[in-house]
Amino acid sequence: MSGPGTERAVPFYCPYCGDEDLEPYVTEEESHGWYCRSCARAFRVRFLGLGVQRPL
Repeated sequence: MSGPGTERAVPFYCPYCGDEDLEPYVTEEESHGWYCRSCARAFRVRFLGLGVQRPL
């Protein structure tokens, strides 16, 4: 079983073109990305936190 924070967040669509034809994107340095076959872009989904945003 994997530890906390190690599970991959699965996007439902590409944030650039909106297509759903995604596959995991793995390189030698990075393994938590996604690749869109439609627009040929790679991206990463990152959780930033919970709660109310603080004023600047």
